[in-house]
Amino acid sequence: MHVHDLLQLDALDLTLLWGEDPLLAQEVSGVTATDLEDPARFLQSGELVLSGLVWWAPGADREKVDRFVAALADAGAAALLAGEETHGTVPDVLVESCRAHRVALLAVPAHTTFRAITEAVYLRRWGDLSRRPAGHYALPENVRTELAGMLAGDAAPDALLDRAFAHLGGPACALLSATGRVIARTPAATGLTARQARRRLASGTGTTLRIEGDPVPYDAWFLHLHDADDAPPRVLHEIAEVVAQYRHHEAARETGARRAADALLTLTATVTAERAALDAALHACGLPAHGPFRVVLATLDDTEPEQAVRALAEALRHAPGARFAAGLLPDGTAAAVVAVDTGAEADGEGVPSLGEIWPALHDCRPQAPLHAGMSGPAATGGDLNSALDQARYALSAARSAAPEGAGVTSVDDLTTLGALLSGVPAEVRAAFSSRVLGPLARGGSASHRMLLETLEVFLAQHGSWARTAEILHLHVNTVHYRIQRIETLTGRDLSRLDHKLDLHAALLCR
Repeated sequence: MHVHDLLQLDALDLTLLWGEDPLLAQEVSGVTATDLEDPARFLQSGELVLSGLVWWAPGADREKVDRFVAALADAGAAALLAGEETHGTVPDVLVESCRAHRVALLAVPAHTTFRAITEAVYLRRWGDLSRRPAGHYALPENVRTELAGMLAGDAAPDALLDRAFAHLGGPACALLSATGRVIARTPAATGLTARQARRRLASGTGTTLRIEGDPVPYDAWFLHLHDADDAPPRVLHEIAEVVAQYRHHEAARETGARRAADALLTLTATVTAERAALDAALHACGLPAHGPFRVVLATLDDTEPEQAVRALAEALRHAPGARFAAGLLPDGTAAAVVAVDTGAEADGEGVPSLGEIWPALHDCRPQAPLHAGMSGPAATGGDLNSALDQARYALSAARSAAPEGAGVTSVDDLTTLGALLSGVPAEVRAAFSSRVLGPLARGGSASHRMLLETLEVFLAQHGSWARTAEILHLHVNTVHYRIQRIETLTGRDLSRLDHKLDLHAALLCR
């Protein structure tokens, strides 16, 4: 397939903004989607690059645009397909930059989804391959025939890999996700932990091919051959194309599951949802009627909720046999309802260890803050709404703990006053702190800052006058004087436990 073929597909309704004939004649090797300012690490030669232009804002300087387009040019991208939905149109500065760097630019209207483009490219390429003369194939004809039958029969990926490599002596090969999840492997391939698999992908040893599919970095697939000499490159590429077709079939099946998940999450967000409707929705998602369940929420830099859903689903798939339904809440937040194994719940685990896999997800897009919050166990479907409230609070705590980074917080982790307060909205914490500390909250004078320090040490030393004086190198009488001043300014009595707790919480909320 070539770039100009896309313009002939009426269903996509693409518009050429800039591109000379030699550029439009380039062959398309795949598709990837990105909204990173510098996407170089995720690009491969010959790929179409899909971007919603979230990384650009009106008034952004030309240098930022040139940096993005130069990364595409350096990687040998076949073309840039820019979405119009975010800004209503493709900015002129991007057209100028693509012309300067000689990257073909096509506009994608708001009514055309990136998935539709990906599927169109994939189906066209697979059709081109199927029409090749037999002599153009590297895989033997009998192997191709058997693999086609296995695909039609919904064979598992392990079986596909085993048959695809059998005529080569069954070398060690694994199908891995970007986060190190082992999707499938040949019998000769040793079992790998997620950490070991990620090291293999990053090591550069053997041969690694990225599998074409809906291009989201969090669940990208890679075919990894342990020994580069175990299969000719053309054979490996054709096997990768078979795996890509398998993934395309999987994506089609997941569309129905996603609709069911969204319906369940809509009911979960409804306080008055009927129990019968919840039970039916759980059944439609392949989940049991009875819990325990947990609700997990995820956010990705407050944008790209669909990618947040994919990231969350990828994390949950790291637990073999995990049963969950992932989709979007009515407010656009990525969420999942997870059926908890009762034995694991008794051991205090219950769901995949999201905290362990979350750093690997964040490594896929380190510039984008990625957070998750998890509820406690919900006994029945009728308890899911309360669990959702818990998950929202835990998510707020996770974002408060690492605003620009990544993290997972469960309500089970909220075992201290500081952890509990971290889930309170920042504006509420600030208002509480200001009201309780009074003039001390503003810290406008040196004396007020000194009193705050004294209060912190006094509370940390459990109200011990002597230890506070020793730490601050003061006379005990001076500590007594300062505490009296604090009590006067705040209206609190530091001989009372409840007032001590008020002031301690106010300090934590600063």
